[in-house]
Amino acid sequence: MGRIVVISTGGTIASRWQGAGFAADARGQEVMATAAVPEGVTIEVVDLFSVNSPRLTTAHQLTLLHTVHEVLTDPGVDGIVVTHGTDTLEESAFLVDLHHDDPRPVVFTGAQLPLDAADGDGPGNLHDALLTAATTRGLGVLVAFDGKVHQARGTIKTQTLAPDAFGDPSGARIGNVGFGRVSVLRHPQRPAGLALPGMPGTLPRVDMVMHHADADPLLLNAAVDAGARGIVLVATGSGNATPEIAEAVASATARGVLVALTTRVPSGPVAEIYTYGGAVDLVAAGAVPTGTLRAGQARIAVLTALLAATDLQERDRVLRHALGEALPTGADPAVELVEA
Repeated sequence: MGRIVVISTGGTIASRWQGAGFAADARGQEVMATAAVPEGVTIEVVDLFSVNSPRLTTAHQLTLLHTVHEVLTDPGVDGIVVTHGTDTLEESAFLVDLHHDDPRPVVFTGAQLPLDAADGDGPGNLHDALLTAATTRGLGVLVAFDGKVHQARGTIKTQTLAPDAFGDPSGARIGNVGFGRVSVLRHPQRPAGLALPGMPGTLPRVDMVMHHADADPLLLNAAVDAGARGIVLVATGSGNATPEIAEAVASATARGVLVALTTRVPSGPVAEIYTYGGAVDLVAAGAVPTGTLRAGQARIAVLTALLAATDLQERDRVLRHALGEALPTGADPAVELVEA
């Protein structure tokens, strides 16, 4: 069915007991040895790094992004699987998706249980990711986990420990895996892939600040003073804070800081409904609403804009493109069965 390159980056799927807890230390070939490879699929492994995903840096993620693009320069490659820790998988997958403009799939997967667990979920997830990478086309970057396939955009970790760990709280999944096939339920709407960013020596700082009862502008202002070039404001409700926070946002944007507005609510869009510090005032102060993207992926969108341009207007345009503002509504309801 195809030649698949597996890029190994660590995470629980590559973790072993370290005496006080689990940590990633296995190489990609060891991870691959646990999984059944679908018939007709040939595998090549790239050991990129092996770290717990909370330790990932922007430099790690850009290295992964460039590696994906380098692998896809080979026309003989039919798809890519990335094994990744679940904690930040949603961020890395979205970064790759924003710059992916190739019909061949890039499928992220991982595990909730470590490498040597007798009842581990890693082998099954890896098999499903390989099958998805070998038999689908034109769906962008995907996440294969617990028998389900999700598009990268909007998909977040929804369970800390349970095997059904990923989903888009505001949207439907792409498909299912079972009985040797991938059932594609819909084709996602995606913006055109952005140009591949460089690998700058100094990477822009992008911070997150969460609003809550009694919150004041202290942390947002501190982020700006610390040199943040981008900030994600994780607001309450449909994207609301206070008049003082709105003033701080206006001050930050006046200094050229890119501010994105999301919410701590699990699902639903940011909406300009309320004033007196609500989304109406925050957007008027220069914050860019992120729709249904949550904090981690909103941060990736801001980072992408900062890496793409130095001009403030161009940064704003790239951010809005990354957020999918121009995407048409609705999705193709057609169901496609892809045989293994």
